[in-house]
Amino acid sequence: MTRTIAFANQKGGVAKTTSTVSVAVALAEIGRKVLVVDMDPQGALSYSLGIDPDNLDITVNDVLVRRAPIADVVITREVDVVPANIDLAGTEAILLAKTGREYALQRALREIDGRYDYVLIDCPPSLGILTINSLTAAQEVVVPLQCEALSHRGVGQLVETMGDIRHFTNPDLRITGVIATMFDGRTKHAQEVLADVGHRYGIDVFEPPVRKTIKFAEAAQAGRSILSFAPTHPAADAYRVIARRIDQMEAPS
Repeated sequence: MTRTIAFANQKGGVAKTTSTVSVAVALAEIGRKVLVVDMDPQGALSYSLGIDPDNLDITVNDVLVRRAPIADVVITREVDVVPANIDLAGTEAILLAKTGREYALQRALREIDGRYDYVLIDCPPSLGILTINSLTAAQEVVVPLQCEALSHRGVGQLVETMGDIRHFTNPDLRITGVIATMFDGRTKHAQEVLADVGHRYGIDVFEPPVRKTIKFAEAAQAGRSILSFAPTHPAADAYRVIARRIDQMEAPS
């Protein structure tokens, strides 16, 4: 059975897209077949894997709005990608007028269930209908967390939203863990935030934390993951360890 994992945090700038890409490629490195779905109108995940969002004839927008088969949208890079661009910004308004709007992505993914070991969904930095679609389609959530107070607050809001999702559309949704991103172990504040998140919400915090490095920006500009751009960098190794941990965890039934 395919494991579908949403990478979500309502706060932007927490390395959510970087984490989605890096974990996906790390899973592919150990032989897993992986699909990533870009659900952010900014198309950052698509761009980070060498796809020009402005030159796409068909995107996830067509899947959600016009029910195009999701397999027709897939582009193969380091992993398979369902790309997005700015057209997705208008999707929310269209979906709001549709019956069963929360289930559009789930319905599309059902067509390819079993073809992949993992589907990883990069959620937008908001709690709108695109994120609700992602959380409804997923079995698990991974939360990338920059270790500072505002990002900590975003985790609390996400946990509340997940409570609503469990009640209305996806009762079995669970948080698999938190990835500490852009971590600076020299600061007491970062260490305190990380410790408090795990304790307050009862969430596993993956080890090791991923330290801040310019290599992530350089890799994205090159249209590659950090694992192929700087394969021996400690940040690449950190994501490999996290991906193996996720892979070893028991999949939801």
